[in-house]
Amino acid sequence: MYTHCFLFFIKERDKSIGIFVCVQLYLYFCAAMKRTTIVFVCLSVLLLFLAGLDICVGSRWLFPFASLSPVESHIISSLRLPKMLTAILAGMALSVSGLMMQTLFRNPLAGPYILGVSSGASLGVALVTIGGFSLGISHLGSNISITIAAITGSILVLLVVMTVARNIKNNVSLLIIGMMFGSIASALVNILQTFANPDALKLFITWTFGSLNSVGWSEMRIMLPVVCVGMICAVCLIKSLDGLRLGENYGRGLGISIDRVRFLIVLATGLLAGGITVFCGPIAFIGVAVPHIARGILRTSAHRLTLPASALVGANLLLVCDMLCSIGTYPLPISTISALFGAPIIIWIILKK
Repeated sequence: MYTHCFLFFIKERDKSIGIFVCVQLYLYFCAAMKRTTIVFVCLSVLLLFLAGLDICVGSRWLFPFASLSPVESHIISSLRLPKMLTAILAGMALSVSGLMMQTLFRNPLAGPYILGVSSGASLGVALVTIGGFSLGISHLGSNISITIAAITGSILVLLVVMTVARNIKNNVSLLIIGMMFGSIASALVNILQTFANPDALKLFITWTFGSLNSVGWSEMRIMLPVVCVGMICAVCLIKSLDGLRLGENYGRGLGISIDRVRFLIVLATGLLAGGITVFCGPIAFIGVAVPHIARGILRTSAHRLTLPASALVGANLLLVCDMLCSIGTYPLPISTISALFGAPIIIWIILKK
């Protein structure tokens, strides 16, 4: 009996030593890793987890690896999977475009819609939905017509802003002009709403609430390349953004062409914010709040770190918002949930000055 007890003690001691050694190796590995590496690994793992969870969450829980009926398989492949990809793309695009706008204007409350891209898209949709119903052309309210109108409106406003940007040397003036174009478009939308019939007005207001459910695989073929081109432009501007962060005079001292960089930033923002808005509608607060979250997590403002971190944080945050919208029987507007996350962060920024 004593022999068995001794052998049991030896085995248990070996297990304890093995566990102790594994814990020490893990702690040494974490200590050897840089803090930024740990942050990016955690954000990437969280993104994979939330993406899989977003597919399962809905009015009814569905698990992709379980035995599913043909209807359930169709729901996952045709509805939930593109919606999950749309949430990732939208979160990344809006966050990165918001980061670039905050750097360009050196304004912590600047967002991706500050140059009137969203207002231009809203004007295009209002002309099609409200104007179409007023003229008795009801088929203009289809999803295809709304998408084309939103693309046309956002591109026209973007082209006007980029044309003006070539002749303006001051970022503050460009900011004011972008806001004025947005105000003009919003005023025209309000005029159209005044004379709209209830059906047309309801269709337009539904679009302004924002939704990820309207993007299918056919829309994804257009949205994905547009967002990818915008992200590539943003990545290519990282060094220039770091120069602008310290001021235009410092950037010129580094040999940065301010006019060229500003034009490229406006173009990339138009592709990212406009490409998402035309398919999903305006999504509030993500582009304004997420860059501050990324800076706070990394404790730095270097764009080589904050830009990819903003993309990952934005994707994770919008996935959470999408799941909260989809839990009930009736889906909530995505902007409603994103505002509940973003507005407190903006209040905190203002209080912290």
